[in-house]
Amino acid sequence: MSNESSAPTAAVLVLSDGTVFEGEHIGATPEAGFVSGEVVFNTALTGYQEVITDPSYAGQIITFTYPHIGNYGTNADDNESRGIFAHGVIVRDLARRHSNWRADQSLEAFLTARGLSGIAGLDTRRLTRRLRDSGAMPGAFGPVSGPGAVTVEQLKQAAADEPGTDGVDLVAQVTTAEPYSAGSGSRRIVAYDFGIKSTIVDKLAALGTVEVVPASTPASEVLARQPDGVFLSNGPGDPNEVAYAVESVRELLGRVPIFGICLGHQILGLALGGSIVKLPFGHHGANHPVKDQTTGVVEITSQNHNFAVEGGSVSGRAVVTHINLNDGVCEGLQLVDGTAFSVQHHPEASPGPHDSAYLFDRFASLIDNGRLPDPAVHPTDHEATPEVEHA
Repeated sequence: MSNESSAPTAAVLVLSDGTVFEGEHIGATPEAGFVSGEVVFNTALTGYQEVITDPSYAGQIITFTYPHIGNYGTNADDNESRGIFAHGVIVRDLARRHSNWRADQSLEAFLTARGLSGIAGLDTRRLTRRLRDSGAMPGAFGPVSGPGAVTVEQLKQAAADEPGTDGVDLVAQVTTAEPYSAGSGSRRIVAYDFGIKSTIVDKLAALGTVEVVPASTPASEVLARQPDGVFLSNGPGDPNEVAYAVESVRELLGRVPIFGICLGHQILGLALGGSIVKLPFGHHGANHPVKDQTTGVVEITSQNHNFAVEGGSVSGRAVVTHINLNDGVCEGLQLVDGTAFSVQHHPEASPGPHDSAYLFDRFASLIDNGRLPDPAVHPTDHEATPEVEHA
């Protein structure tokens, strides 16, 4: 499958619990002979290129539950970051031919050119069921035939040695090294890059002038830029490992309007004195129902996170404005003084869904008015307790 003119190369995936899956190698040849990382699954039906290039997948191996991947190819416009930070991809059926007027490359050529390895042809339904039952876990895969082949025993050891994403500052690996600007307009927005997606930068640029700064930028330097608003971006990994960002946000609270997405939402929760839980297998997909409790509207959302804010832990300083209707997880916060808010899901969602796009307008309103209206949240609407394990 990795080359239509030659026989496919056999490959094997081994999870840290010893489960073995057989498939075919695709993409780039692993430099170490194998690839290891935390294995997660994504339920989106489209958008594989955006998922693969999302920095929030740093350190992870992405399993696509949709069986047919690569049918519309890839193109230079849909990348969400300057590179790929995911460790690998797993698909059931990699399209042998792609067809789309925007495409300039096949998915496999895209993977090979960017040094990303993958495995195809395995039973992704069985794999997903394993991850749902046991939770996201470390794994390793690699070719088991041909030059440089590895053994199943080597893969078992690699999976056992893989640390996963817990206790690692992955933000430092994906953030920009230098500040940069985008957009124009009277509103001045400083955006923290914890692993920011290019579509988010585009959405913010539509609101005004955006200055994107490294994750380690102290609050004093942000305030020196005289922003009208501060944005906290998405990003990978455990928010407890980016204490420097939490401290910066804590110093900014009450001094400038703040909007956070995904990891930015979790960092805001920690800055408010809240606590973080780790979800068993996370939320990864473009089909999660979320209720906006300030409007009563249910939105279909795009999500990508393993950790979440424990909603009750910020009581008194913030209210829970959004909940995930699948498991009751906190999906949004708003400070009681109306000067900051955040959501766990992705309102920029490229290629979609776009149900939550209004949140960027809410940020513009916060900047223009200095605060948001008091949220009309029924006190029992967010009492659902998700079945989560503490980080």
